[in-house]
This record gives sequence, structure tokens and C-alpha cells, in this order.
Amino acid sequence: MTAALSELPVLGVPIETKALHGLDSLYSIVQMPAGVPVGTMAIGKAGAVNAALLAAAILALADPAIAARLSAWRGAQTEAVAKRPSGEV
Repeated sequence: MTAALSELPVLGVPIETKALHGLDSLYSIVQMPAGVPVGTMAIGKAGAVNAALLAAAILALADPAIAARLSAWRGAQTEAVAKRPSGEV
């Protein structure tokens, strides 16, 4: 509903519920009518993290300090991935 009342970008993060495990929340976000765009993330914590990163990327378009911090964070994420799998399962 917030997206219908604002011209600002809205990022929707479905809340994980007990009854439907967040599918009800997801459906309520993705079924917005034409003309009311909402960027929809995954259900739960992963969606919240990605929403924060997407919001930072949007703000970084006009803020070099945020852009630098986001770039550094992404670089650290890349460096944290092993070059070769360890073979451990």
C-alpha cells in the first residue's frame, strides 16, 4: 500500500509467517496493479539483506561516499570466496 501513496522507490520484503511461510506476504507485494511498481525481494532475512544492498545501490547513484563503501563491501564479499573448492562437504 505504501507504494501507492508515494513517488519514492519502494522495496518489498515479504515477512515469513507461520501459516504460509511468507507466501501470503510475497503475493501481496508482487500483485500490485500496473502503475504501482514495487521492487520485491526474497522472503525473510535474505530478502532484508538484499533490500538494504539495493537501497544502498540506489542511493550510491547520487552519493559517492555510499558508492565507495558499497564497492568496498562487494569487494570484500568477492575476496571471501575461495578460489578453489576445499573438497570438504
